[in-house]
Amino acid sequence: MEKSNRLIELFDYLQDPHLVARFQRFCGVRGTFSGTVCAAGTAASTSSTSSGSSKDAARAHSLNNGVCHQHITAENESENLIGAGEGEKVQTAAGVRKRTADAKVKNHGEESENPPRNGATMPAAAAGGETTGAGSEVTPGRSTLKPLRKNSLTGDTGQEFLIENRFLYYLFTFGTELGNEFFYIVFFPLVIWLVDAFVGRRLIIVWVWVMYLGQCTKDVIGWARPASPPVVKVEMFYNSEYSMPSTHAMSGTAIPFSLFYMTSGRWEYPFLLGFSLALCWCLVVCVSRIYMGMHSVLDVIVGFLYSVLILILFLPVLDLIDGFNLTCRYAPLMIVSLHLGLGLFSFNLDTWSTSRGDTAQILGTGAGVALASHVNHLLGLMPDPTPDQLPLIMPALNARLVAVALLRLILGVLVLVATRALMKALTIPLVCRVFGVPCTDVRKARQHMEVELPYRYIVYGTVGFNVLFLVPLLFSYDQLS
Repeated sequence: MEKSNRLIELFDYLQDPHLVARFQRFCGVRGTFSGTVCAAGTAASTSSTSSGSSKDAARAHSLNNGVCHQHITAENESENLIGAGEGEKVQTAAGVRKRTADAKVKNHGEESENPPRNGATMPAAAAGGETTGAGSEVTPGRSTLKPLRKNSLTGDTGQEFLIENRFLYYLFTFGTELGNEFFYIVFFPLVIWLVDAFVGRRLIIVWVWVMYLGQCTKDVIGWARPASPPVVKVEMFYNSEYSMPSTHAMSGTAIPFSLFYMTSGRWEYPFLLGFSLALCWCLVVCVSRIYMGMHSVLDVIVGFLYSVLILILFLPVLDLIDGFNLTCRYAPLMIVSLHLGLGLFSFNLDTWSTSRGDTAQILGTGAGVALASHVNHLLGLMPDPTPDQLPLIMPALNARLVAVALLRLILGVLVLVATRALMKALTIPLVCRVFGVPCTDVRKARQHMEVELPYRYIVYGTVGFNVLFLVPLLFSYDQLS
């Protein structure tokens, strides 16, 4: 009994948003919001997060950036509400919660026409407590910044904050980018086109399964992001998704260690160097999620351990999966059916959010790459090196090698960008017409499962196919192989 109580205490401690806030202050991040925190809201958030019994409350808490507001009058509640995406109402256990971009907030029974806005610090007397920010003055060495990118679901830009350690800010910004879409778009083609297609296609298989399981687990558990305040939201882009586990931590663990696992006996390089780089990559990504205020310490730890468990179970059968994709006669049908079925399952786990589109995008990319690997094998394109050619040795850098690599990268990226734009322009109107969904507002139309799933699946399936088939084929015709 005593051990279980200690475990619960540790669990609560690692989930506590104040632990994240303390780490942020240690790293030189200061919020400019009022120090007054709505105790009732925080308690409700903690209760719903710990028990997982109120996904609606967690969603509302997440959509509202975890903010606890002052007392809101009944007349304010009747105003237009901004909810999940396009004007939908967000319900909580206590009723309707709204964003306060234009809300009139009452403090101590008096109505204020100008509530605190981005970066504004309330006086301690008005707020009923101390301010956690540094006031309106910015001392030398400090920078006042806005969160990274606005929330992709709500358009919320977040609140300004102060940075006292620029090195850590840029380091963890780089770390969090290692788990974002732009990194994947550049990194995987780079590995396939310039390093080793064998490693690249297998790395994408691992990435698809790790990210899919992570996103589905998030929607099943349904825990909200850490509350703000006390946490400072240095990033806003994924703030509308659920929190447990951290999929950034999962991909930041799976990609570098899978890359190390696949190349350690295939390429010649010092073992210690490869392991050290993989470990540093993992640590920077995991810690960056706490620094950004996107995850609790528990979210990151669980994400890391979850990813390790998946790798332990998955890497031993990777040869079997890749061999099936390459050689099985029915592989194309099985690949398309499996990825579509997984997408349909994930889309039924929760209401619309950015995680659903990301999941369909991941599955579409994985399906496209798997189909391309099967076609390459049938046509005898991009054959894998034979065992007697291993281990591979990095060629010496020279001007010609660098020029060819840059030309391949530029040409390949242009093809992918054109493919994505063309397929997007064709797919969205077509799917909307087939299912009778108005497409005048594309953002709203994509909230429908029957639009979002085929749109993402087809567009990014085509992009994934071109990464491994069309672009390398162009390289061979242009003598850039």
